[in-house]
Amino acid sequence: MRRRDFIRLLGGTAAAWPFAAHGQQASMPVIGFMSSRSPEDSMYLLAAFRQGLGETGFIDGQNVAIEFRWAQGQYQRLPVFGADLVSRRVVVLTAVGGETSALAAKQATSTIPIVFVSTDPIKLGLVESYNRPGGNATGSFLATTEMEPKRFGLLHELVPGVPLIGALLNPNVPEAARQLSELEQAARAVGRHLFIAKAGDDEGLNAAFSHLLQQGIGALLVAADAYFDTRRDRIIAFAAQNRLPAVYHFREYAFVGGLISYGPSVTDAYRQAGIYTGRILKGEKPADLPVVQPTKFDFVINLKTAKVLGLEIPPTMLARADEVIE
Repeated sequence: MRRRDFIRLLGGTAAAWPFAAHGQQASMPVIGFMSSRSPEDSMYLLAAFRQGLGETGFIDGQNVAIEFRWAQGQYQRLPVFGADLVSRRVVVLTAVGGETSALAAKQATSTIPIVFVSTDPIKLGLVESYNRPGGNATGSFLATTEMEPKRFGLLHELVPGVPLIGALLNPNVPEAARQLSELEQAARAVGRHLFIAKAGDDEGLNAAFSHLLQQGIGALLVAADAYFDTRRDRIIAFAAQNRLPAVYHFREYAFVGGLISYGPSVTDAYRQAGIYTGRILKGEKPADLPVVQPTKFDFVINLKTAKVLGLEIPPTMLARADEVIE
């Protein structure tokens, strides 16, 4: 059986860990790494995590082992992954890919140190405060869902003549209600009509695509969500095939054909997760490590995609962009 087939057979539960490390785990600490995303769309994020880990002196397979668990956008897997990794007595539990992974890790253990990459950890009850997290968890506050009104504003500015804007939203995440409310408020504030299509799995995504087209939307906002990240190529292809200007939360969307993106650097957050994981392996406690908050948000425009869509990007918008892909 080929390794790729073996990974698929496991359903993503242990994809992409170094097999050589398993024979060495008795003599080295083990990190449990659980993600809402899939390994295929996370290789650059794993590189950033390993970079941060390396900055603290830990190299995967040499002096530390990593057990990987990938939910591949199926969030119901995460509590099982958390419990499994805790039963294996990992030294640190790294939970990435959004709040669903962090909450599942927190549910699984109150003693094993947790390093997360998540939306607002105070609102989620993961930490007591940013400066003094308390408890057994710390990490990076990845402010993605908080930026939905800003992304809507950019789309409104880009296509002011479009009568109806569509938004793709995953109802299966804790932040969904707030995302919905803030998007509706943003639309009302500028007098725009908004149609919300909800999807949390592949069947729902296909149905959402159909509903968006049936409504006759003229532009698309893809709400921040790890499941959508795992289906990034499909969503970008849908927008391209239907000539829809679209806005996304991570710059990686713009780099693979999305029109515009606005949000914090996810690679920086994963690198920081690696650094904190390494510092905890060296003996520091999560309660003493402040939650890292984003200080910079990247606005990226793909001019190649704009030209394909026949869309003129306003000069004022181009001037504000942090990066323009030509």
